[in-house]
Amino acid sequence: MTLTTANDTPASLMIIDDHPLLRRGVIQLLELEDDLELVGETGDPEEGIALALKLEPDLVLLDLNMPGVNGLEALRRLREANYSGRVVMFTVSNHEDDVVAALRNGADGYLLKDMEPEDMVRQLRQAALGRMVISESLTALLAEALRNQRNAPTTPDIHSLTLREREILQQLAGGLSNKLIARKLDITEGTVKVHVKHLLKKLNLRSRVEAAVWAVQEGIDH
Repeated sequence: MTLTTANDTPASLMIIDDHPLLRRGVIQLLELEDDLELVGETGDPEEGIALALKLEPDLVLLDLNMPGVNGLEALRRLREANYSGRVVMFTVSNHEDDVVAALRNGADGYLLKDMEPEDMVRQLRQAALGRMVISESLTALLAEALRNQRNAPTTPDIHSLTLREREILQQLAGGLSNKLIARKLDITEGTVKVHVKHLLKKLNLRSRVEAAVWAVQEGIDH
């Protein structure tokens, strides 16, 4: 599968990771792909944040554990500065707390560094297209974390949602971004954001990822 964009240009990527060897490996991997273009790379989180805001790449591949500013802090600062691209955490940590914290703070994906090169390229393409990406080995962990953190008295109730909110929840379960949901349902991205905010409140969930996992568990994704 090759990545197609509205103007047939490659998806632009940036890497922020303090391991030079890892960055070199990813760079060499991307050089083999015509539809994924590296536009920046750095091992300095501060420089990376500034570079991402300047270049506005489609996707930032962000290490979790770095000296100084760690990946979570870098993620928060990018979102607070209204960086609108995709941010995918790329890390060795498969700890439940790290995965949940990253996704709750606005990450669009969480990939482990031990994945096969071909799988990584496939996941990066999906992320650049606007889909949520998570290493397969982490999906069960994420579902379990959601079950553990949800209290019985506040169990989500699908019947509390409007028809439009249910439609948007289905799209969230498919991993679609607000932009893709807006395009698919022929509404504005702002309208999608409002509906997502309302459905999260009604379901007593704290993030779109939690909503997506819950919807898949409940069979609402089809």
